[in-house]
Amino acid sequence: MSQEKITRFLLSELGGGLLLIGAAILAIIFANTALVEAYQWILSVPVQVRVNTIDINKPLLLWINDGLMALFFLSVGLEIKKEFLSGHLRQASQVVLPAAAALAGIAIPALIYLLFNHSDPVARHGWAIPSATDIAFALGVLALLGDRVPPALKIFVLTLAVLDDLGAVVIIALFYTAELSLRSLYLASMFTALLFILNRLGYRRLGFYLIAGLLLWVSVLKSGVHATLAGIVIAIALPTDVREGEKQSPADLVLENLHPWIVLLILPAFAFANAGVSLAGLSPQDIFGPVPLGIALGLFLGKQLGIFAIVWLLVKLQLAKLPAQTNWLQMYGAAVLCGIGFTMSLFISSLAFAHSGASVALTDRLGILMGSLLSAVLGYLILNKACKPAAHNLAKTAKST
Repeated sequence: MSQEKITRFLLSELGGGLLLIGAAILAIIFANTALVEAYQWILSVPVQVRVNTIDINKPLLLWINDGLMALFFLSVGLEIKKEFLSGHLRQASQVVLPAAAALAGIAIPALIYLLFNHSDPVARHGWAIPSATDIAFALGVLALLGDRVPPALKIFVLTLAVLDDLGAVVIIALFYTAELSLRSLYLASMFTALLFILNRLGYRRLGFYLIAGLLLWVSVLKSGVHATLAGIVIAIALPTDVREGEKQSPADLVLENLHPWIVLLILPAFAFANAGVSLAGLSPQDIFGPVPLGIALGLFLGKQLGIFAIVWLLVKLQLAKLPAQTNWLQMYGAAVLCGIGFTMSLFISSLAFAHSGASVALTDRLGILMGSLLSAVLGYLILNKACKPAAHNLAKTAKST
């Protein structure tokens, strides 16, 4: 296989999903073997950047979670913006069903988690962990089924996952901020204004946006609001129109160039840094404790229950229609698949339990891995059965060949 074909595969939905799985497995191996000290040392390596009085000194783990993930959120923001301007979110009629499903898929998992953890003020802070769907993993599983999955169902899952990510961004902005620095927030608002002024004045050179965006990221990092949200602001400010002499807009150019870095480096690095769960000394009480159980059941049961129930209700009330050429079993399989919450769930978990101690930080990741794995396996099995080609189609294909 040529290098070009390998690269194309790795950048595909299936290849990206497999890279994430590989990085997570590698992290678990490191955390449970003699390599654990090397794993902890790598993540705790101090990295410092200082310019005059501006000093950013963090371990490598936080540079990944605060820095690299800001680029991931920039990519997410650009994808959402693209969908709203020219994609599946452009027409309100196409948004009703996945939007309702996304809201239910956020609310029900959170309620299930709180059912197990409402009495513990520390654990209660993780209510949003099972609320997110991992786009890369979900689309990767769908890619395993090839063209047997109805195109409209793929669009439904993609739209739901995009809106789900948008909901996660709002949740992070509203509920997972530290003590705020008014001075840094003032600076962040100035750089935000500068970005939109550049857009309004029609500046096309990405260098201007890069400098203003970097200053915004530093300001947001110092403000107490999570730094990754700077990526969303930059995405909103980047111009999306194509002018004479341009092959693509500045926003599309950034998205195209970011994509390989997101798939090949940023998401695998994040998975490797955050999925390392040590199983040493874990008792059944730890594994089935309220935090991991609430997360696992929130993802596995809450997602499918919320999404499928609201879709069934809206269709039965004739307020929406099932995606074209999709039956109820296929829709149920897609609802189960949306319980894969790996990347965004790990990210929210890192914010929710940042100062709660190592024991919670380990068991919450265990719950994410269990819930996501169950959702991926069962969702695949259901869709594999529901999306099998009809016998007459197979016969027709065989006859034509």
